[in-house]
Amino acid sequence: MECNSCSVASLKFEIKFDGETNQSSLGQIIDHLERREITISRKESVLQMDEKGAKEFLDFCNHFLETDKVMFRINREKWQPVSEMEHVFDMEWIDDVISNERLICHYQPIVTETEEIFAYELLSRFNNADGSTIYPNEIFPAAKSRGRLYALDRICRMTAVKHAVPLKDKKAFINFIPTSIYSPEFCLRSTTSLANQLGVNPKQLVFEVVETEKVDDVDHLKKILAFYKEKGFQYALDDVGEGHSTIELLAELRPHYMKLDMQYVQGVATDAAKQEVALKFLKKASEVGSIPLAEGVEEKADFEWLKRQGYKLFQGYLFGKPAAAPLEMAR
Repeated sequence: MECNSCSVASLKFEIKFDGETNQSSLGQIIDHLERREITISRKESVLQMDEKGAKEFLDFCNHFLETDKVMFRINREKWQPVSEMEHVFDMEWIDDVISNERLICHYQPIVTETEEIFAYELLSRFNNADGSTIYPNEIFPAAKSRGRLYALDRICRMTAVKHAVPLKDKKAFINFIPTSIYSPEFCLRSTTSLANQLGVNPKQLVFEVVETEKVDDVDHLKKILAFYKEKGFQYALDDVGEGHSTIELLAELRPHYMKLDMQYVQGVATDAAKQEVALKFLKKASEVGSIPLAEGVEEKADFEWLKRQGYKLFQGYLFGKPAAAPLEMAR
C-alpha cells in the first residue's frame, strides 16, 4: 500500500482566503463550482477540491477576487500565492512520466587509485512518450511544483535497484532525497523488498544523500540512515564541502563514504585554496572512519594530486561518462 505522496493520485487543492471581499465571496464561489458538479469541502475560510475544481476556481478567482489575498497548497505542503497555481497545472506532464515509469538508469564508474572499477553511480534518465529526453533540471523542479517529488524519488530508487542486478560484485551508488521520505519504515519498505526479491545483496547498495549541504532536519536524516544500516545497506554523503554545518554533520552521521564536491576537485592540483579544503576533508574522513571519494575528476593532474594525498576512490569524466550499460558489459 502506498501513501498518496508516493503515487500519482489526484491532487487535492486547499485554498484559503484572506480579506473581507474574498471571504464574503465564499458562498458565490461554492455555488459556482457546485453548479459545475465539482465536489467541495469547506472548513472555515479554506476550501478543498480536486484539480478540475481548482482550474475552474482559478478562472473565477482571476476575474472576481483579490488574488493577492488568496493562497493554495497541495498535499498539505507549504502555502503558495494563487498566482503559482497555473504553473502546477502546466507541469501535469510529470504525472505521465511517473505513472508510466519513463526512466532508465545510466552507469558512471567509480574507480580506485589503480583505476579499477569499484562501483557505479546509477543516474536516472527520463523520457517523454515520444522517446525524447527530459533533463534532470526540468524533471525535478516539475515534480516539486506538483507535489510529486516523493513519488519521483521512489521510482528512481526502485529503478536503480533493478539496474544494480547486472553489477554482481560491484557496488551501486543510488541517490535519494531525504525530504522525500516521510517514514523510513513505511517509505523504504518497497525498496528493501525489491532488493530481496531480486537477490541483490544489501552490502552491494550504497544510498547517497543528495545535496548534503542543504540538509535541515538532521534527526530525520539520522532515522533514514539508521534504517538503511539496520537492513545491511551502506550510505554516502554527496557534495560535501567546507561548510561548518556539513563538517559537524559528518561527525554525527559517520557515513561509509564521503564525496568531495567537484568544485574543490577540479583544478585542485594547482589551487592552494582548493587543496586546503581537500586536505581538511581527508582529515575528517579519517576521523569518522569514512572512505573519501573525489567526484568530478576530469584532469590527470588532479587525479594524481588527490591520490598522493590519500584519496581512495574517484569519479568523473576522466574515467568514464554516464552510459546506458556498465563499462565491462559495453566493451
